[in-house]
Amino acid sequence: MAVESFNDQTLSRKAMKAELLDAETELQLAYAWRDHRDEAALHRLINAYMRLAISMAAKFKRYGAPMGDLIQEAGLGLMKAADKFDPDRGVRFSTYAVWWIKASIQDYVMRNWSMVRTGSTSSQKSLFFNMRRVQARLEREAAAEGRALERHSLHAAIAKEVGVPLHDVEMMDGRLSGSDFSLNATQSTDEDGREWIDTLEDDGEQSASLVEGKLDNDQLREWLVVALTGLNDRERFIVRERKLRDETRTLESLGQELGLSKERVRQLEAAAFVKMRKSLEAQSREVAQFLA
Repeated sequence: MAVESFNDQTLSRKAMKAELLDAETELQLAYAWRDHRDEAALHRLINAYMRLAISMAAKFKRYGAPMGDLIQEAGLGLMKAADKFDPDRGVRFSTYAVWWIKASIQDYVMRNWSMVRTGSTSSQKSLFFNMRRVQARLEREAAAEGRALERHSLHAAIAKEVGVPLHDVEMMDGRLSGSDFSLNATQSTDEDGREWIDTLEDDGEQSASLVEGKLDNDQLREWLVVALTGLNDRERFIVRERKLRDETRTLESLGQELGLSKERVRQLEAAAFVKMRKSLEAQSREVAQFLA
């Protein structure tokens, strides 16, 4: 079932006019949806409690997310609650739905707070939504007592109050204190100022390395050509088919084509490699391991 449009205040007004369900009607609708997948029953249940979803969404406006998006996430949470609700447990649907609505909104807020992932563990999530409130209260209490809280002491007090590790508090404080900046922003107010992206290290292979690699490959190819010229035709054919093709051939297939046994082809291949190794060693000891 698709969530209805959440444009402007239309849905809010419609939600406030929706019917109020008594416990018995709510139970009947829940059974109809769970047991018979009655979409009309689901629609009626969702509409009746959209006012609850909208009310909870409004509490998260201070995090800067558009109200329409918050209401939409609240509606999705309400639908998840309806899909998972078990009327046999004897709990009112509204009580059960609160958790799903809140979880859906919180996940959305955290996903969109910053391009950098703000947190994923339960302790980080708890900090994200409670840290500033706890910090403000601790600072008020310290000021009332004439004390000044140092940063480390404040973080330790928050960690104890919320029940999370100290390093999580320090990490979250840094993330909540900063904001995202464009890498295309200049480092100064000067129009010709360098952009921040220009300061990032390029992980790609540099031009000098590419040129050196090409020269090395050309030199190696030249050495191999010289080494191959020292072989007879049959040896060159075996080396080419065994080592220089994209799809190399087996000793057995070469033996069938040359009219030789598999073992004889192996012996010729080994002898060819010995000749090539000697040639390569004579040209450069750095490539002597090529055929090792």
